[in-house]
Amino acid sequence: MRKPLLLLMVLTALAACGDKKARFVIPAAEATSQARLRVSSMEVRDVSLPAYASASEIVVEDASGALRPVPKAIWADDPARGITGALARSLESRSGAQVAAEPWPLSSDPQARLQVRIDQMIARADDSFALTGQFAISSSSGAVSDSLTRFAISVPMADLSPASVATATGAALDQLAGKIIAKLQR
Repeated sequence: MRKPLLLLMVLTALAACGDKKARFVIPAAEATSQARLRVSSMEVRDVSLPAYASASEIVVEDASGALRPVPKAIWADDPARGITGALARSLESRSGAQVAAEPWPLSSDPQARLQVRIDQMIARADDSFALTGQFAISSSSGAVSDSLTRFAISVPMADLSPASVATATGAALDQLAGKIIAKLQR
């Protein structure tokens, strides 16, 4: 009788030591319409993030301007992978083109490649979300002209909770997808 009780106590103690952090997913935006693009396929290269945004912790700006992790909250996926996937989904749903994150999964090459470098991705103390950087579109087939475009996006947030940060991240990525699509429209 003692051994089962002792085993139960050990298992309970081990379970109490487990990860108690809430995990947050970047929500996918719903497309309202589809734009016609000059390309029918596009590869999204892994999005480049600043160090603070590539960590698993969700960070917010405090009143002093410092970026601090939100206690007991992390991203559900690797941030670069999650952001790359969310951007690819948004581009595909808004355009109807075949869009995939690298590596390109099909035997024929994509007509265009997209590289995004994010300079800032900050949930600001004033309840706004800032996403700045640049994107490059290239095409070895000549389907589109190579281009490099800077972007600055700001999205309002309800508060600095991790759920609001995740929602604002998805909305900002959807706005970025809109800017990329505008560059690729026929």
